[in-house]
Order: sequence, then C-alpha cells, then structure tokens
Amino acid sequence: MSENNRTTQSIKNARVSLFFSILVLILGFFSRRILIECLGAEVLGLNTTATNLLGFLNLAELGISTAISYTLYTPLYQKDYKTINEIVAVQGWLYRRIAYIILVGGAILMCFFPWIFSKMELPLWYAYGSFGVLLVAAMLGYIINYQQIALSADQQEYKISYNVQGFRALKLLMQIVGIGYFGQGYVYWLAVEFGMSAITCFFLHRTIHKSFPWLRPDLLKGKMLSRKHTEIIMKTKQLFFHKFATYVLGQTSPLIIYAFLSLTVVAVYGNYMLLVVSVSMIVTSVSNAMNAGIGNLIAEGNKEKILSFFREYTVSRYWIASVICFCLFNLSHSFMVLWIGKDYLLDSISFTLLVVYAFISMTRTNDSFLSAYGLFQDIYAPAVEAALNLGLSILLGYYYGLPGIIAGVLIGLLLVVCGWKPYFLYTRGFQVSIMGYLFLITKILCFIIISWILSRFLLEYINLSCNDFISWVLISFKVFLLYGLVSLCCFQLLSKDFRTFTQRVCQIIKRK
Repeated sequence: MSENNRTTQSIKNARVSLFFSILVLILGFFSRRILIECLGAEVLGLNTTATNLLGFLNLAELGISTAISYTLYTPLYQKDYKTINEIVAVQGWLYRRIAYIILVGGAILMCFFPWIFSKMELPLWYAYGSFGVLLVAAMLGYIINYQQIALSADQQEYKISYNVQGFRALKLLMQIVGIGYFGQGYVYWLAVEFGMSAITCFFLHRTIHKSFPWLRPDLLKGKMLSRKHTEIIMKTKQLFFHKFATYVLGQTSPLIIYAFLSLTVVAVYGNYMLLVVSVSMIVTSVSNAMNAGIGNLIAEGNKEKILSFFREYTVSRYWIASVICFCLFNLSHSFMVLWIGKDYLLDSISFTLLVVYAFISMTRTNDSFLSAYGLFQDIYAPAVEAALNLGLSILLGYYYGLPGIIAGVLIGLLLVVCGWKPYFLYTRGFQVSIMGYLFLITKILCFIIISWILSRFLLEYINLSCNDFISWVLISFKVFLLYGLVSLCCFQLLSKDFRTFTQRVCQIIKRK
C-alpha cells in the first residue's frame, strides 16, 4: 500500500472513530446521570462491578485478536486470500473454545454472587441480571463476529465503528429514554442491552461478508491449521501475560475500591473514570485507527521512514494529550457539579492522580509499534506490572484509601509502560540506541511544562465560575483555546518533528 493510500485510510478510520467516540461519550454521560437519578448510585456501582467481573473472565481471550492482527498484515499486503482464510479459521476455532470457557466460568462465578454482593442493599436478581446480559453479549461476539479482525487489519476499521459504535449510541439513547419514562426501568435497561447486542452482531456479520465475499473460514479445520500457523499459538501464549496486566490495570481498581469502601464510592470513582477514560478513548480510538497503517509501514521495512514516523507520531500524541489533560484538570470539577451535583466530587489528590493516569494512557505510542513488530516475548514485564499494580493498590489502598489505590496503579505504569517498553521497542524493534528516545521525550516534557506554566499564569485572568452548561461550554472553549494556542506555538517553534506533523496535516487539508 502506498503512503498516500495508507494515510487516507487512516484519516477515514480516525474521522469516523472520532465522531462516534464523541457521540457515545455524550450519551454515556446522560445515561449515567439518568441511572443515578432514577435508580440510584448503587445500581450504577453494581453495573460497573459486573462489567469488571466479566473483564476477568475475558482474560480467557488470551490476546488472540492481537496475535491474529499481526499475522494478517503480510498476507493482506500480498492479497494472499488462502492464508487469510486459514488464519481466521484458527481464530474462529480458538474463539469457540474460549466462549465455552467463559460461559462455564460465568456460571461458576454466579454461584458466589450471594457472597460477592453481600454488602449490596439491592435485590440479588439485579446482580444476576446485569452479569447475565453482559455475559450473553460477550458470547455473541466470540461466536459470530470474530471475523471483524480482517476489517481492522485491512484498515477498514471505520466499518466496524459504523456498526458497533453506531448501535451502541442508539442503545444508550433507548436506555436513557426507557429509564426516564417507562416503568421497571432497570428491566428495560437489561432488555435493550441484550437486544442491541444481537442486532449489532447481525449487521456487523453482514458488513464483513459484503466487504470480503471470499472470506469463508472453515472452523472444522481450525485445529489442524493451528499446527500449520504455529506463530499464532506462540504469540497468543506470550500475549496472555500482556492481557492479564491490562486487566489488572483497567478492571481491578473498582473491585478493590468495593472491597475497601462501598458501591457508592465505586460509582463516584466510576463517574470520574468515565470522564477520564472517555476523553482518553477519543485519542486512543483515533490512534488505533492508524494501527493497521503502522503494521503496513513496518511490513515495507524502511527503517528510516519508520523511525521518522515514530518521532512525528509521538510528539503529536504528547501534544494532544497535554491539551486534553490541561482541560481535564481545570474543568472536571465544575462539570461534575453541573452533571450530578456536589455530593459526587472526588478529592483533589485522587483527581490529580487520575489526570496523570489519563496522560500516560493517551501517550502509549510504543504499544502500536510493539504490536506491529510482533514483540510480545517480554512476558516478565507485564507479570511485574500486574504484580505491582495489584499488590501496591491493595497495600496503599488499605492505608490511604482511594488515593493509594490509584497511586499503586500509577507506579506500575511508570516503571513498565514508561520505562521498560520504550527500551524493548528500541533495542528489539528499531534496533537503535534508546538515547534518541530519551532525548525526544525529555524535549517533549519540557515543552509541555513550559506551556503548562504559561497557560496557568494566563488562566488567572479568566473567570472559571459557571452556573449552567452553556456558560461551562464557553469557559471550556476559552481554556482549550488558551492552552491550545500557547502549546501549539511552543511545539511549533521548538520541535522539528512537530513541524513535520503540522505540514502533513496541512497537506492533507489542501488535498481535501
């Protein structure tokens, strides 16, 4: 694929993903507010806890989808349809078995619900209903729509966004209306959750076969083909450790909070995490739309072009993340007051730590390149990360409460994600000295610090108080414009890689 085609597809994927990410973000905020107002914070906390329990069972997926994506880049580049069908058949065979494991695991886990939710004041059927519906929705994805990996690897992620994110937005809208205006609101919520999962699977399955009419994997041959494509099994085994670390990072915190505190605190934490994760997902969803393009670039093997793009990609991600985090830091509390009230505000230490978490999440540029190179053999790194995250969260949470739990997560991130992974990528992937990366990141952080200090000084002349959402939006625009312009000037003047990025953006706009 030429560089222009790769860039065009990446932009199309990013544009569609950005639109639906923002739409789902807005509807998600309304949905949580309606849940709290009509059903109570404990129902919201229960839903968050059930989602995290299902995330534990999804560890059985082992990272197969990432391994499949890596093995599909080259045959898609070469249009080797026979090999593609074989690889997807292996995935389908593995996913069927995973679905059975998760189903059995879910049934066993539900036997312990009376103990797990012993502190819950709601009827126990709420827990069974929430978890059961989410479990069935996960099963549909494993059994029916595993072939969507071909769309993703072929830089057609926008088609997945139209179906998955589009129906998710419709689902949230229906749930908002139903809970607010119909009786038996939570039963309605569960029914819509289940129904829209089935509809999404149907339309996505149809889209896949319209895009790839030649994609007809034979699942009966999956076991035999797995012996031929041994690299998939090898990469999957390696990825399990990375998958486990990801789960510990993103899913265990609400469970630990529930263990030490209450479902209400889980809901308060969840409200801020929704804000933090949602704005982070806007960045990561756009960057994920570029993953297949990165894989295609690495498949071409031009090291100089790869390194140049990595520097450009990194500096642009750090700049965007700094803009979002500055706005988060200065606008989140006022938004929460307007959204759900003063009773659901987070303490300042926990909130600051969450903003740091958001910044690290949005600047994980090494992950895309590690996946494209297939560098998953560093299984000790995610094991150490998981042990640090879980162990320190429990230890610090016991002594310091919520700030300690979040701090435990951050320590693991800083040591492994910000320390080890760049070293591993540069030595095993790029095969160049890590000093270039350290110099790059040091410069970027200096630019951000300068921009942040100047913007905070100028922000003293802006009145940040607001009484309604309209005034909040106007203030948000001022804060965004202030830091955006200050940081843009700073990066543009001091960073050659950032100037290359802005030139690329200008060229794309001119072509459009």
